[in-house]
Amino acid sequence: MTRDAAVPVNDLTADAFSAYGWMLGKPMPLGNGVPLFSNDATDFWQEHVFNTGAGGDAQVLWVNYRSASADVASLEKHLLTQQAIVPLTGAIIQVVARSAADGTPDLATLAAFRVEPGQGVCMRPGCWHATRVTDAQVTCLMLTRRSTTLDLIQHLTTDAAASESAIAAIPACRLDVPHSQD
Repeated sequence: MTRDAAVPVNDLTADAFSAYGWMLGKPMPLGNGVPLFSNDATDFWQEHVFNTGAGGDAQVLWVNYRSASADVASLEKHLLTQQAIVPLTGAIIQVVARSAADGTPDLATLAAFRVEPGQGVCMRPGCWHATRVTDAQVTCLMLTRRSTTLDLIQHLTTDAAASESAIAAIPACRLDVPHSQD
């Protein structure tokens, strides 16, 4: 079953993404208690304090995304940790949905955002998501929880049930992406 209306791909803004997590790559703040440093050679500031969940170790992954399909028929979520994705070599489309009261994807909250290099997203625990590219392979930096990665790999390569993540089929929806491929 396919949704009647295509899901529009929105520009990424902090306000638009706030129901799902945090936008990364905002301009340097003016201070206001945010740790920052600036001089002629460099600027750095706190963008986000990443939370892996109790007892979790943070892990940096290199991820290559290749699916340019405008059709989305499944979503995944991580139960314990935030997950950050920062595209490095091209733009991605990040599809997100909040969880319904029963933990399934709340399709009424389904949204898609174009995330350009120099931007990123950090999804809350329980945020359903899928990632698409608009053209060729895109390499991304991902920040996640080490045990969640191992749990997901075991689930995807064996019959073992995942304990830190969930994957759910949804009624197929189509992204309204200019020049998308199937």
